[in-house]
Formats: sequence, C-alpha cells, structure tokens
Amino acid sequence: MEHSFASSHFKIKNQQQIDDIRKLGLKRIRYDPAVSDVKPIPIEDSPPPPVITETWNAEEEAVLAEKQSRIEQLKSIQNNIARVEHSFVRSVDTVRNITRDIYSRPAEAYAETNTLINKMLSCMVDHSDILIHAMGNHLGNNIYFHSMNVTVLSLMLAKSLGFSNTDMQDLGMAAMLHDIGKHDIPHKILAKTEPLTKAEQTIVEQHSGLGAAAAKKMGLSNAASLAILLHHEYVDGSGYPRQLTGDKMTPISRVLSLVNAYDNLCNPANGSPGLTPAEALSRMFIKQRAKFDDEMLNAFIKGLGVYPPGSLVRLSNDLVGLVLCVNSSNPMKPDVLIYDADTPKNEAVILQLANEPEIKITKSLRVAELSHETVEYLNPRTHVTYGMDTKTKSNSY
Repeated sequence: MEHSFASSHFKIKNQQQIDDIRKLGLKRIRYDPAVSDVKPIPIEDSPPPPVITETWNAEEEAVLAEKQSRIEQLKSIQNNIARVEHSFVRSVDTVRNITRDIYSRPAEAYAETNTLINKMLSCMVDHSDILIHAMGNHLGNNIYFHSMNVTVLSLMLAKSLGFSNTDMQDLGMAAMLHDIGKHDIPHKILAKTEPLTKAEQTIVEQHSGLGAAAAKKMGLSNAASLAILLHHEYVDGSGYPRQLTGDKMTPISRVLSLVNAYDNLCNPANGSPGLTPAEALSRMFIKQRAKFDDEMLNAFIKGLGVYPPGSLVRLSNDLVGLVLCVNSSNPMKPDVLIYDADTPKNEAVILQLANEPEIKITKSLRVAELSHETVEYLNPRTHVTYGMDTKTKSNSY
C-alpha cells in the first residue's frame, strides 16, 4: 500500500499524521503501548442501564391472581382424582386376586372381598355427600373395571334408596362377584364381537348359575348368592335364567340388574364401542324403562345426574366441556372441564356449576361432533370407569 510515511513502523507525532492514516481507509492498525510516550486515554465507564421497574395496575394483578387461582384449582382437582385413581387401582388389584383365588382358596377370596366392601361401605355410610369421578384414559380398560364400576354405582344407588347395612353388605359382595361364573365360559365366546349364535348365547347365560354356585362355596349369604344368580333378570320378565318379573326379584337383585345393564351399555364386555353415559341413561329411560324398577331407575338417574361423569357436554353459555365429577347430593351441578383454545391445557378452567347458578348443561355431545383440537384438549374417556370419593377426601376406598 502506498503512503507518505517513511516506514510502516513509526511513532505518530502530530494530528496531520493521524489525518493521513485515516485517508488510507485502513480497517485496523497495530500499536505498541510499550514504546508510546503517552498512555492511552482511559475509556470512561458507561453509566449503568436505567432500572426499569414494572408497575402493575389493579386490573393486571386481578388477572394474574385469577390465573393462579385457576391453576391451583385444577391442580387440586387433579390431585383428588389421582388419589381416587390410586385407591381404585389398589381395589382392582384386590379384585384380580379374588378372582384368581375363588376356586383354589375360596375362604381367602371371601375374606378379601369382605374387607374391600366394608371399606367402601365405611366411606359411604360416614359421609352424606359422595363424589363420583370419571377415571382417566391412562388406566386402560382392565377386565376387572366392570366389577368395580358395578359395585361403586350399586352401593351409591342403594344408599340413596335407604337400604339397610345388611342389604348393602350383601349387595356389595354380589356386585363385586356377579361375573365370577364367566371364569368357566370359553374366552373365545366372551370375546366375540359378532352376534352370538343361539348355542353360544345359551352357554354365556350359564355364567349366572355358575357364579351363584361359586359364591355359595365361598361363603356368601343366600341373599348375595341369589342376587348373582338374578343379575341378568329384568322386572318385565325378559331376562335370564328364570324370566322372573320384578315381584319375584329381591331389591338387591333389582339394583344389581339395573346397574349391570347400565355399565354394559357404556362398556360392552367384548370391547366394542359403547354409548356415552348420557346416552346410556337416555336409552334405559326411554327405550328400556319396562326392564327396570321405576323407583330405582329414577333414583339412579337422579344420583348420577342426566350427564354422568365422563359425559361431553355443551353449556348454556355455549362452552364445551367434559364432566369430571358429580356430587350425589347435587348431580345437576357437576364439575366441568372447559375447552378454551386460548388457555393452555394445564391451566384449563374447571367450572364448578354448583357455584354458577346462571350456567347449566344444555345437551350431551358425542366425540364425532367435536373438532380434533377439542378432543385432544378434553381427552374424553374411551371407556368410562368410576371412582368414589367423599367431600372430606379422607376416605376414598
């Protein structure tokens, strides 16, 4: 590079030299402080950046508080459901052990069943408000869930009807063990998704008698064993194995027949798609009403509500949600998980309709009526499974 300096290494002595260097258009130069006459001028410390203090007005604070309250509410309900699910899974494990031991260790199986039913009865008798929860999909579709569903709902119904402690004990034992006779029915028949042949139906119908005989060997009472025998009878005489009418059926067998029919509509034994809880109740009330004791059916619908836990619903304010929990003393005002595209799923609003007098459920919905985003958000249960809790949350079974 051409320049007017005698060398590329020199000491700058005046402003003219600085100006000449600038004219060269150099992007950088090297200097040696050790041979300089003057120390470099220190760079002044930059003033600290101004401290920006965020100010919150009352409205913003209220929004933040509401959001935090909503998160805590959801967490509390999730914790309650998780606790109920934990108790439910333990109970299902007990049912599995009972089923395994019925023929090889009948006395032990009876004792385990009796202990579990007593625990559930203690939970129900000591509390006026029973909460019925819909369990999460992550629990799967265990074959023993049907026994637990029928037991929970049968005891809930019996309590509302004022059954004696003895009758509730017999009903609980019968409900828990009502299908034990299926142990002797070929699995390929029970798992069949196509309509059964007449011969296959005859074989399946034998499970009631087989179950009653096994129950007697275990030591169940005559009332409980009889209820197992009659759990497929209907008050109009259209059931099996004896085609009995209601006046020939015991009260606990009428309860067991009704609840068993409801859960079979929601959760078919062969794994085929079932009805929603609301659809099942509607079918029983409108199309199958003659099959059931009228007082019991009305009490059952009143206890579960027209929209039981697990139902997809639309509210009067046009919001869509999933019924999470029903209080047996106020079933028309359940807790509903609300879909809101603008709210993260982990902060989802749960409306406790008992505290919202102006909002009510207007209709039941099917999954097919909802958008993919709504279904992903609400995660409706593919198989409806019920857990029981109390308001005090101290005695889940």
